[in-house]
Amino acid sequence: MNDTPAPGSTEARHRLAWHRNLRWIGGLLAVWFTVTFVVAWFARDLRFNFFGWPFSFWVGAQGALVVYVLMAALYAWRMNQDDAETDRAEPPPAAMPSQGASRGPGADAA
Repeated sequence: MNDTPAPGSTEARHRLAWHRNLRWIGGLLAVWFTVTFVVAWFARDLRFNFFGWPFSFWVGAQGALVVYVLMAALYAWRMNQDDAETDRAEPPPAAMPSQGASRGPGADAA
């Protein structure tokens, strides 16, 4: 049985969007790992002043937090762009009558 959706179909676009999302998540997790463990592990070996403070102190006290906030903002911005692209590519759903519209005139709303 073939589970591959037809090219250009809604399901194919959703799968492509999901794969792009997974690539972004993987990249951001790599940045998170690098900032959290790699830079912190080697921070003592990186002996230089950064904005008047030792680099190891700056990474621990400020740098990692700034990177995390920027990562969250970048991910939110990118996903908003991706949602907008997906919405433009999809046709609007067929209009469904509201619950009130299915009643006849003079029907009791209560």
